[in-house]
Amino acid sequence: MVGVDDVRRVALALPRTTEHLIRDRVKFRVGRIVYVAFSRDETTMGFGYPKEERAALVAAEPGTFFLPGPVDMRYQWVECRLDRLDPERMRELVVDAWQMCVPKKVAREHLGDPS
Repeated sequence: MVGVDDVRRVALALPRTTEHLIRDRVKFRVGRIVYVAFSRDETTMGFGYPKEERAALVAAEPGTFFLPGPVDMRYQWVECRLDRLDPERMRELVVDAWQMCVPKKVAREHLGDPS
């Protein structure tokens, strides 16, 4: 199981990330784009995820992932239950969400991808 502090360590190590407390919710963003946000009770985490792939993710692991509320369905966003994630999976989700927000050059430089 992972918690906010585990996600914080990963997110704040990513270039251009800042942490914010908005309406009692911890959020991580690049500029004005939020890529990870927690529920107020910190049991669930929303994160950036391609719209066209989220239904498949939720269908494959419905005990872990779920669609956001109707207001957030217009965004590239999905949510998960933190108690169902291991640290490796959490890191993958956070880094992938971050990559959706930064220029490709920034992601390549940070992740060491030569392409």
